[in-house]
Amino acid sequence: MKIDDPVLLAEITEAFQAYERALMADDVPAMDALFHAAPTTNRYGVGEVLYGIEEIREFRKGRGGSPQRTLGRVAITVYGDSFATADAEFFRENSDRRGRQTQAWVKFADGWKVVSAHVSLEGSTH
Repeated sequence: MKIDDPVLLAEITEAFQAYERALMADDVPAMDALFHAAPTTNRYGVGEVLYGIEEIREFRKGRGGSPQRTLGRVAITVYGDSFATADAEFFRENSDRRGRQTQAWVKFADGWKVVSAHVSLEGSTH
């Protein structure tokens, strides 16, 4: 299995960056387009546990936007030709607490999609 094919790594890095831009702009349609539209797609957030794309969509519609943040270290790895992970540290505005985000991405016929995501804040259960 090839790890970090440069072409695929560039593709998934762009997809990751597109998601970050959409998140910071509260562009719900763009975020939805980057998540796999399936009941098997899950997202664990700082204060929510969401199973399936419909729960994720409902959460986004009612949230009113993500807290603004800056990214710290980001590690993206591509395994083979259709699976990648993206791990990122982030810092919310007006806070020195480190946040962590992990995403599992799969390359489908219509592009790279998040199939699983987890967000947490260091030292917190909420």
